[in-house]
Amino acid sequence: MDRLAAMETFVCVVETGSFSAAARRLNIGQPAVSKTIAHLEKRLAVSLLLRSTRGLTPTEAGLAFFERAKRALEEADEADNAARGSASGLSGSLRISAAVTFGRLHIVPQLGPFLDQHPQLNIDLMLDDRNINLVEEGIDVALRMGALTDSGLTARKIADCRRVVLGTPAYFAKYGEPGCPAELSKHQAVVYNLGGGNTWQFAKGSEQQSVILSGRLRVSAAEGVREAVLADQGLTLASEWMFAPELASGAVKTVMHDWTLPDLDLWAVFPTGRMASAKARAFVEYVQGLLVSEH
Repeated sequence: MDRLAAMETFVCVVETGSFSAAARRLNIGQPAVSKTIAHLEKRLAVSLLLRSTRGLTPTEAGLAFFERAKRALEEADEADNAARGSASGLSGSLRISAAVTFGRLHIVPQLGPFLDQHPQLNIDLMLDDRNINLVEEGIDVALRMGALTDSGLTARKIADCRRVVLGTPAYFAKYGEPGCPAELSKHQAVVYNLGGGNTWQFAKGSEQQSVILSGRLRVSAAEGVREAVLADQGLTLASEWMFAPELASGAVKTVMHDWTLPDLDLWAVFPTGRMASAKARAFVEYVQGLLVSEH
C-alpha cells in the first residue's frame, strides 16, 4: 500500500474512532485496516494510536501525523483537480459542522445544487449545538454563531442576522405584548442556554437597558426552544434565522420594534494551523451567497 493510501486509512481510523468503522467507510475488510496501521507504525517506529476498551485515540505523535496526513490528502485532491481543470469540479469528502437548527433550516435544504455542481464530492455534515473539537472530529469547516471565545481559531465572518423578541400570536393575545425591555419581566421567557442566556442589552437610539429574562423553562438546544415557543409556552429572544419559516408564515411575530439587540454573527471556522481546502472555501462562499439571497 502506498503512503497516501496508508495516510487515508489512518485518517479514517482517527475520524471514525475504530478499525471496523474505518473499514466500512473505506469499503475494505477490517483486517486490511489493522494491517495497514501496524505497517505504518512499524515504518515510522512510533505508536500512533492508544487502544483501550473505550476505543481508539491518537497519541501525541498520532495527532501530529493525523494533521499533516489530512493536509497532504487535501493537497493531493487539489493537485488532481488542478490537473483536470476547474470544470471537473471538486472531489473527495468534505466534513462540515453546524448547529442543528441552523443546519436543518438553512443548509440541508440547499445542499442539492452544491452537490450537483460537484458530482465527485461527498459531504459529511455533523449537526451539534455544541462547539466540537475540529481536529478530533476531523472537521474541515465549522459554521459557528455568536462571539468566538477562542482567539486562536482561524475564522472568517460570513454573515450576520438580527436578534428579536418573538412569540406566537396566541401567546401575545393571552398575555399582551411587551412595549419596552422592562415589561419583559412580566412575561414567561423560554431561555436558550447556548444562545446568549438570560441577560440581554437592548438599545433605542442612545438609550440602553439591560434585562435579565425570567422564565421557568431553560433549554440547551434550539430545537427545544422552537417547540416551546410554537406551543405558546412563552416568548423568546432569538435570531431571525432560528424562526425563519414561522416569521415568513406568521406563525410567530416580533414585538418591541423600537428596541434593538446585538446582531448574531455567523463565522466560518477552520482547524487551527491548517490552510482551508478548496472544498471548504467553495462551500463557505456558497453558504455566504445563500444567506445574502435570503435578505
